[in-house]
Amino acid sequence: MIVDLKAHYQKLYAKSGDSPASLQYACSESQRVRFSILSEGIDKEANIIDLGCGLADMLPFLREKGFRGKYLGCDFVPEFVQRAKEKYQFDDLAQFQEFNIIEDELPEGYDYVLISGIFNNKISNNLDFIHQTLTKSMHKVKVGIVFNAMSEYVQYQDDELFYVNPMVLFDFCKTKITPYVVLKHDYITKPSGFPYEFTMKLMHKAKL
Repeated sequence: MIVDLKAHYQKLYAKSGDSPASLQYACSESQRVRFSILSEGIDKEANIIDLGCGLADMLPFLREKGFRGKYLGCDFVPEFVQRAKEKYQFDDLAQFQEFNIIEDELPEGYDYVLISGIFNNKISNNLDFIHQTLTKSMHKVKVGIVFNAMSEYVQYQDDELFYVNPMVLFDFCKTKITPYVVLKHDYITKPSGFPYEFTMKLMHKAKL
């Protein structure tokens, strides 16, 4: 599963280079919408792991918004990691590493894990992969995790993408991981679009 998916993204990168197309995104504007939702309410001093960072496009967005904490970008595509290292070599608080979500352990000491797009491709065991990733991530962070996924509440489904019922996933997170869960399913990523994805925030404790 991981090998096939890695080869898929390596082919995209060989074709499209340092662009949103290599990450299966239509444009940078839609990426920024996702980054804004993912980082909403997070303290500017927070130390963040960007799990499945791709080309680390989230890093300049966070810096632009005033985030001053440490950033660790993790991805299983070596070409992505190498390009990110080249682009952001002068950010002393940023690090990047090749990372296999199934086999490797996230480092401790970070406040949040942010996850964007890694649950979108259809694989043989999507729900197990999501459950395992969320559970492992939550055990490592001090504050919480925020992730997005594609919703079953859509007008059209691509056969190669995975769509999940947000209420089923909400129930899993609420009963198996933490009682402090927020589900956001009201945003669009482009003008005149449809809310075909959702974002969920899981916290270790209530934020007053």
